[in-house]
Amino acid sequence: MDRAQKEKMVDELGQIFDSSGVVVVAHYEGLTVAQMQDLRARMRDVGGSVRVAKNKLAKIALEGKPCASLADFLTGMTVLTYSEDPVAAAKVADAYAKDNEKFVILGGAMGETALDVDGVKAVAKMPSREELIASIVGCIGAPASNIAGAIGAPASNIASILSTIEDKAAA
Repeated sequence: MDRAQKEKMVDELGQIFDSSGVVVVAHYEGLTVAQMQDLRARMRDVGGSVRVAKNKLAKIALEGKPCASLADFLTGMTVLTYSEDPVAAAKVADAYAKDNEKFVILGGAMGETALDVDGVKAVAKMPSREELIASIVGCIGAPASNIAGAIGAPASNIASILSTIEDKAAA
């Protein structure tokens, strides 16, 4: 890799560190190509990405960034998983680590907040952006359905009372 390629790589990594909601660093030593492709596919499905980069270049890209604390985790064979959604990459990385013992989470960062292994697992347990939106929509829609039920209830009550009166009159 020549100097221009290294500078381009540092710029790309810098953009990743700036724009990502969460970045998770893990060791991947011993993973097969098929396993790495599986990890990449899982990340792609949730809108995240996986990046293998030289630790030295990643450390240069981290200088002056809010998540500069990630530099402590960049030793050995490391892989970066990241996403704009502050939860997606952590969820996928945590699930993948449970499925594959060769994928070991070292830590991560969520903005300026450094995350250890337990911190990444805690973020992974949080609801995703889509789940939060669905619950908010459900909360907004619930009062409307309750009002519709309350308005419709008297009519159904009157109908059942009338049918009961008819049945008694017929008997």
